[in-house]
Amino acid sequence: MCGITGYIGDGDCSTIIARSLKNLEYRGYDSAGVALLDGTLEVHKQSGQIDDLTIPSMPNATCGIGHTRWSTHGAPTDANAHPHTDCSGDVAVVHNGIIDNYEAFKRELGDDHEFTSETDTEVIAHLIEDALADDADLRDAVEDVVAMLEGSFAIAVTAVGHEGIVAARQDSPLVIGHTDDATFLGSDVTAFVEYTRRVTFLEDGDIARLTESDVTITNGDTLVERERQTVDWDADAAEKGGYEHYMRKEIHEQPHAVRQALSGRVDELAGAVDLDLSLSREYCNSLDEIQIIACGTSYYAGLYAAELLERHADVRVSVHVASEYEFRGNRDPWRTLVVAVTQSGETADTLRALRKAAGAGARTLAVTNTVGSTVAREVDDTVYIRSGPEIGVAATKTFASQVTTLALVTVYLGRQRNAISSNEASTILRGLSAVPGAIQQVLDAEPAVRETAEEYADGDAFFFIGRRFGHPVALEGALKLKEISYDHAEGFPGGELKHGPLALVTEQTPVVAVLTEGTNADETLHNVKEVESRGAPVIGVTSETDPNPVFDTALEVPAIGLMEPVVANVYLQLFAYHVANQKGRSIDKPRNLAKSVTVE
Repeated sequence: MCGITGYIGDGDCSTIIARSLKNLEYRGYDSAGVALLDGTLEVHKQSGQIDDLTIPSMPNATCGIGHTRWSTHGAPTDANAHPHTDCSGDVAVVHNGIIDNYEAFKRELGDDHEFTSETDTEVIAHLIEDALADDADLRDAVEDVVAMLEGSFAIAVTAVGHEGIVAARQDSPLVIGHTDDATFLGSDVTAFVEYTRRVTFLEDGDIARLTESDVTITNGDTLVERERQTVDWDADAAEKGGYEHYMRKEIHEQPHAVRQALSGRVDELAGAVDLDLSLSREYCNSLDEIQIIACGTSYYAGLYAAELLERHADVRVSVHVASEYEFRGNRDPWRTLVVAVTQSGETADTLRALRKAAGAGARTLAVTNTVGSTVAREVDDTVYIRSGPEIGVAATKTFASQVTTLALVTVYLGRQRNAISSNEASTILRGLSAVPGAIQQVLDAEPAVRETAEEYADGDAFFFIGRRFGHPVALEGALKLKEISYDHAEGFPGGELKHGPLALVTEQTPVVAVLTEGTNADETLHNVKEVESRGAPVIGVTSETDPNPVFDTALEVPAIGLMEPVVANVYLQLFAYHVANQKGRSIDKPRNLAKSVTVE
């Protein structure tokens, strides 16, 4: 949640900070603000979206920090917007995360300090003010204050009379960008990727001093060197590219994203995959259980993977909502592989669950999109989904890439455990290689989806049903619709309709049914007839070449085997998009939501 940006260099600081904030708008859009340093400190902030923020030109300013907010402590008001300052107005702080013990500090600071907001962040500015009274160095003052804070945070601080920016990280992401004559700071690489792709990811406990030409990082009493990396996507990947919304652009990027997930990893003839994993054949054969931990869309990708793994790797799989996860008794940690699925690699609930598993002694594997992320640094092995930047808050292309990558993990484990033959593996891999072309066929049918969405946009509620592989897709389809259209939508296994939800079905309740390979389509068709007999309109997403006449609308999925439900999901994404667009919703910035959930 929230987006931090910073810049120090000889460029137009106010323009660069404003552009970087716009790049990070998907992380929060309740309010925004900047602090620019030009001998004095100029702070400009207000509630509302970044486009509403007026940032005056300050040609002599060479240093600044900025923030776009997703509200936690305090309503989205001008006073609660970041940056927050101390009593003198000489110290400015931006913050992502939650300070658990801020109320105690607020009471302790008492009458000596004037507070103007409801936020936990403002306490940091006043604590730094006191620390600077005893210590002339801003880095040392930040270090003293950070040692007192409890919770999760990424902060950036600039102050009158002190060069550059001091940043600190604990359980919330920060990345530094480097050019020959400037240094950048951001919650995400997208903040500054148009200026540089050379980056350094900070780690928990790091405190960094950023100047125009140098970065010094300490952790505790130790001066540390963090690796400089080059991210493998450019600024164009983070632009809309002529699309009205990032979400629609990213839906249309799925053929390329899936190809990237497969590229260089697949040997179809041999029925083998190369994922650069350190999981030995002996370890794979010792496994009793795989536990998948994830949230939201990643959780649904995990449910899909569980079906694949149990069917083709012959191993018991459990899937856990990360915020509810416990590594419970009666499990041998040495025989349990815990797989964390997270697009950003910074999802707070998933990281917390992962640490519980690692603390119990389990081996860990991450499936993530983000090189240098916290999850990638903390696990034993990582497989990257390679989908490129995803800016839209509602995840789309990452779902397809996650399932594709987890399918490759399935083949790897299945072969290691001798659960599938090379011929069976080749069949699965041929099906995966067909996914990009099949998705493109669905994208080419978008006009029909738009017409369907316009026809049913005024429904009272929407139900999505599917069995086996169709179940997680139904859940994901419902999630997309509720996220961006604000309509009530629910996903069910088809058989669960008669156990309660059928009471809600009316003529104003469109039902979307997934009937493809791997979804027990014949059984799901019985459920379709149950809702049809109650007058509900039915949208069938099917790979049958002769769709059942019970459907009011049929959307055809190319027949490619067990990955057909992933392709069907693209129809559900387009349906959600066009329903929301018909209603005039803020598709890329749905209310109350932000892209990277870095607080619990």
